[in-house]
Amino acid sequence: MDRGEDPQAEKKADREAITVGELADEYIERHAKQKKRRWKEDRRMLRVDVLPHWKRRPAKSITRRDVSELLDGIVERGAPIMANRVKALLSKVFNFGIGRDLVETNPCAGVPMPAKARHRDRVLSEEEIRRIWQVLDKQGSAMAKSFKLRLITAQRGVEVLMMRWEEIEGDWWTIPAEVAKNGRSHRVPLSAPALPLLEELREAAEESRWVFPSPKGGDRPIGYVQKAAEKLVMDTGVEFVPHDLRRTAASHMTSMGVPRLVVSKILNHVESGVTAIYDRHSYDAEKREALARWGERLESILSKATKTATPGWE
Repeated sequence: MDRGEDPQAEKKADREAITVGELADEYIERHAKQKKRRWKEDRRMLRVDVLPHWKRRPAKSITRRDVSELLDGIVERGAPIMANRVKALLSKVFNFGIGRDLVETNPCAGVPMPAKARHRDRVLSEEEIRRIWQVLDKQGSAMAKSFKLRLITAQRGVEVLMMRWEEIEGDWWTIPAEVAKNGRSHRVPLSAPALPLLEELREAAEESRWVFPSPKGGDRPIGYVQKAAEKLVMDTGVEFVPHDLRRTAASHMTSMGVPRLVVSKILNHVESGVTAIYDRHSYDAEKREALARWGERLESILSKATKTATPGWE
């Protein structure tokens, strides 16, 4: 009291301080949902990797040591790249809190990334493609068909899972701008291997507008594939991540002589430079031909007998 301090007021302020759980909710509702198409992934990472440890702790009590220990735990379970993502997300959450005057400091400042970032260059061999496809055939689920469609079309996982029947006209699929990663509408030709899959999915989808409706019900698509992907790795014995399917399709097309520009158009990559500004050609014909050739190559690969046994087939 001689120093002009009020211990009771300090205790009250501590009790009323925003918790990490409350800060996370504010970030999701007022920032992520407003500005990020994939805000659900932020929410998932917070729920899985952060809130079980810090949910009720005052946000201002989190230290750099706390952040380092949290990230070390993620690395130790064998997910170093996920640890990098969690660190980046936490930094965004606390910077959001500073901007809203909810916290005063960012405990992630000065904490190094736990793992060295690396670019994947994994391309599946023909034998691995056959092994994966055979297990997907055995599963026969909508989730299994989504993996097949990713390989056939070379499109991103989120774009495939959010496919709606209204986007399909004949043998063309139009990915709307709000779903496409680069914010640009994208036309994808559906080759011969894709069309029977879609017919099977249409029969199973019943009245849903989603090609891959969530098995949990409600008007929503399948939203999370990590567990299915991990099971696929175990059942096939092939170490890969789902995004490798897209890279594999692109690599096979370039190996067949498809120009890189056409492959880039199929992948819906953003081009830079003056030429890109003036080039308004749709490349629909080139994309159709390239994906048709890839479809034929894929059918040829799958027609060959698998030479080695695969764990989990029995």
